[in-house]
Amino acid sequence: MAGDVARRLLVGRPMRSERLAETELPKWLALPVFCSDPLSSVAYATESILVALAAGGLTLYHTTPYIAAAVALTLLVVVTSYRQTVHAYPNGGGAYVVASENLGRTAGLAAASALLVDYVLTVAVSVAAGVGNIISAAPGLAGDALPIALGFVALLMLMNLRGVQESGRVFAIPTYGFILGVYVMFAWAAYKGLAGQPMRAETADYRLRATSSTTGVLAVLLILRAFANGCTALTGVEAISNGVPAFRRPKSRNAALTLSAMAALAVTMFVGITILALVSDVHMAGSPTDYVGLPPGTAVPTAISQIGAAVFGKTFFFYWNTVFTAGILILAANTAFNGFPALASILARDRFLPRQLYNRGDRLVFSNGIVLLAVAAGLLLLAFDADTQSLIHLYIIGVFVSFTLSQAGMVRHWQRKLAAPEGAAVGGAAVGGAAVGGPPLAGLPSGERSRTSRLGGTSAAPRASTRSGRPSPRSSW
Repeated sequence: MAGDVARRLLVGRPMRSERLAETELPKWLALPVFCSDPLSSVAYATESILVALAAGGLTLYHTTPYIAAAVALTLLVVVTSYRQTVHAYPNGGGAYVVASENLGRTAGLAAASALLVDYVLTVAVSVAAGVGNIISAAPGLAGDALPIALGFVALLMLMNLRGVQESGRVFAIPTYGFILGVYVMFAWAAYKGLAGQPMRAETADYRLRATSSTTGVLAVLLILRAFANGCTALTGVEAISNGVPAFRRPKSRNAALTLSAMAALAVTMFVGITILALVSDVHMAGSPTDYVGLPPGTAVPTAISQIGAAVFGKTFFFYWNTVFTAGILILAANTAFNGFPALASILARDRFLPRQLYNRGDRLVFSNGIVLLAVAAGLLLLAFDADTQSLIHLYIIGVFVSFTLSQAGMVRHWQRKLAAPEGAAVGGAAVGGAAVGGPPLAGLPSGERSRTSRLGGTSAAPRASTRSGRPSPRSSW
């Protein structure tokens, strides 16, 4: 009895299956639920480019605008392709369903495996990165990074067990707070620029020690590596294609509109942050020892923190941006909490995973999948002591495996649909496949900070049906 009372307090009262439609999301809630990951990625995508280029000192920093433009173009191409996917596959399933139907079961399972692993990594890396931002503002907490990270994972698990709408309303606050803070920063920077007021980053006066040659083939490889690092801005863009059933009707149209809104926000914020980083002379290196003249033991703030200080000074909006940047980085893990359980339920329906992952709980979410994801991410945090840089090296391949297989599957889909390989839709999907196939090859040596592959669906997807057509049972949750 006491256990039931505690569960009701933490998770909430059971919901009848007939109320499933009440959990469908309007566009304003779907944006933070599905897009917190790609939107949060702009907080460090520019920094990732600068860190990669820093291997050559400051010599290649002049290529940053061109690399950023290439990343922005790639993002737009991929989003355009996924807009086709949400109309062609309105029942969700993402890369697994697209690849399975068009390329065969093996390709589908390869995409699904990559996604499931990366969902776990997403939670671990997102939470570790968010905790790292908190510690940079409060260094006294450095010794408690691991328990703080595990606490955030537990909190995310409980919020998602309560249902996607309840978690969505909570997660909307840091998402929209972050967006507001970034655009206010752009407006204030424009005012200061027009008024002739200088904006100078904390690292502007430090030169960077070159650790690699910047001539010939090595220069090209550094630029390609920087491009791969910048492609962290693409992380999570597939989430909406996985979770189309979670939208209110008309589902495909609302999903496509949300994708467009996400792309517009992500591209403008990424480009704006990159411009401000160059204007304020932000210098970023992989290690504090690479700064010439930096006193030993000096902590180097993140790029977006330096930009905020250069634009606002240590005023209210600087701390606003610091708080909401840490918040959205942590809550970016929610993309995985939506995607992992939904994908696991589809795989369980197809009998590739235990049937328990197919069941919905009392709050009409895939509770067993949510708990499994939290446990797996917690074990990773324990194994790597919640160290972001150690976890980052596990990333790059998974996200682009699923991207590439999904886009290749869409090419085959339109070939069959239109019976014309040269059709416009085929061309769009082919460009998407080519665009996402390159970054992992360019970035393999970099071990880049790619919080990638939070390519999620949603735990609010409609109930799957058994092969006999009966609705799936509910678990004890």
